[in-house]
Order: sequence, then C-alpha cells, then structure tokens
Amino acid sequence: MSKKILSDSRISRRQFGKSMVKSTGILGSAGVALPFFSCIAKKEKLLKEDQKFVVDTHMHVWANDQKRYPVLHPYKPKFSYDDIPSEATTEMLLADMDQNGVTHSILIQVISHGWDNSYVVDSIRSYPDHFRGHGLIDPTDPQVAKKLEYWVKEHGLSGMRFSPIYYVNGNNGGDAWLNDTYTDKLWKTAEKLDTVFNFYISTQQLPKLEEMVRRHPDVKICIDHLSQIDLSVADPMPELKKLLAFSNYPNVWVKVSELTSVSKAPYPFYKFHHWVKTVYEQFGPDRLLWGTGYPGSARSAYNRPMLSQELSLIREKMKFVTQEDVEKILGLNAAKLWKLS
Repeated sequence: MSKKILSDSRISRRQFGKSMVKSTGILGSAGVALPFFSCIAKKEKLLKEDQKFVVDTHMHVWANDQKRYPVLHPYKPKFSYDDIPSEATTEMLLADMDQNGVTHSILIQVISHGWDNSYVVDSIRSYPDHFRGHGLIDPTDPQVAKKLEYWVKEHGLSGMRFSPIYYVNGNNGGDAWLNDTYTDKLWKTAEKLDTVFNFYISTQQLPKLEEMVRRHPDVKICIDHLSQIDLSVADPMPELKKLLAFSNYPNVWVKVSELTSVSKAPYPFYKFHHWVKTVYEQFGPDRLLWGTGYPGSARSAYNRPMLSQELSLIREKMKFVTQEDVEKILGLNAAKLWKLS
C-alpha cells in the first residue's frame, strides 16, 4: 500500500475561472486553502438554518498530480493521464457543491487510480464534515478482507465499491468471486466493521448478488445506477425484475443515477420516468439515493447534466415524487446510511 496517504502536505492556492476551477489536485491530511473556508462556512450555515441534507451519493474525483497520485488502471495497463478528458479535483467539487447547496458528497474511488485509494482518503481527511469515502479493492485478492479492514480502520473509509460489470461474460477472469463461498469472509468483515458496499453491476449478475445478500442480511448494499439496466430496449421489464427483487431485502438501497447512460437519451429523460417510478413504488422512498458522477466542468466532458439539472430532475421533473420524498432521496436517506451530521 502507498505511504503517501500518511504524509503531511499543503493544498496549493486555488484559481477560479468563470465557470470552472483550475487546481493542482494535491490534497493532504493537513492543509486547507483559505478560499474554501467561505464555501465550508456557507454549507455549515445552510445546515444550521434548515437542517436539510443534500447528499450526492456518487461522486468521482481524481487528482492531476501524476507523481503523487499515479494512474493505476487495473484493467487497462496502457491507460494514462492523457486518456482522461477533464480534471475532476476535490477543489472543483467543493466549488460545485457550494454553488448548488449540496451539503455532502460520498466520494467513490475512480477506476483510473485503481486499488490505491490515497486521493479519496486525503480528500475526506481534509474535509471530514462534507465527505465520506468508498475505495476500491481487488475482489480476486486472497487478502481482500484484510484490505477492507486496512482502508476502513486505518484510513477512515466508509466502505468499498465492487464492479462485477468489469468481470461479466468471463472478462478479467470472470465473476465467480461474486458469490463464491471464499467471499463470505469479506462480507463478514464488512458486517463487523459496519461498512457499506457499492455494486457497479450488470443486471445479469444480480442473481449472484442476491444470493450473497440472502447469506449476509446485515451488510448494507447500494446498487449503482439502477444496475445499469438498458432502459432503451423495447421491454426492459425482464431485466428490471431482477433489480426489483431486491426490494424484499431491507439492507439494499438503489441509486437513481446515471440516467444518461441507462436511457441513452438527453436530459430530462421524460420517456423513461415511468421506469424510475416503478423502482420508486417497489422500493419505497426510504431506500432510494440520488447521485450524479462528476464535479464542475467534468460533467460536460463526460456529456452529463449540470448539477443544477440533476437536482431539478428529482425536485421538479419527476412529478411522481412527493415533496417529502424528494428530501429523503436527495439527502435524508444518505444521511442515515452514512451517519452524516
């Protein structure tokens, strides 16, 4: 494991442009730049005034310092910084949150930094009142349970993200690990540590995950992006039923996120709202979470809606969601799940 997460360093001065933040992306456990004190103060004031949580439960950030935070893509050995179309630093995220009234973000380790979760760790150490973090660990590593304990107990991560979707149809050695009995030790460790597991998973792999959920009913599970179901096909229901089956397990939450990719349609995805409504009615409002993906100008680089649009999608565009449930989906559910304050 990298030792750089234990170092004591300073964050460089932020430079703000008209619509984006240019930054060095270097975060350490000690330094906090002065321009962001105002951002933090504003968000703290918002919480004190109305106690409304707005929590982005799916936020990818990555560093732009190749030496301190190298690219270590586990599935693409030739992947480099040149293959990344935009900066997406924590500084950019803080500015985006401040401008849109988002109080907290759950940082999800990006695949390009691989199994080295240093940047996420340094980010949550610098801003512990606004971030929680999920790392990545190799699910095929015989020591995966110990790796979970290392990142959670020693470095403060709240959980891990696993991506069976990269192992579907035999890719990267296949997804046998998903429900194999040797994985039980990992899940038992998660229960002991009270961690949250994220799953970036194909719908065809959901039955294997359901088997593990039945075996470990006390492990908290989040299914990302409506399980990447393809809503653009003639009839998504056969695959959607595999996701709806998880409504029977109270330890499973679903992220209403990445509608751009699952619908293959432009914002605000009106044609596909009835499918989201089906999930909403099946799971109920207490087990749905809101998330977006990227901060600031990185949204445009990845052809994603702006943060204001993502908020409007839940608050205004999806007419079937009641005002009380809007607050649950946008923040209260996440606040309970990740014990935010």
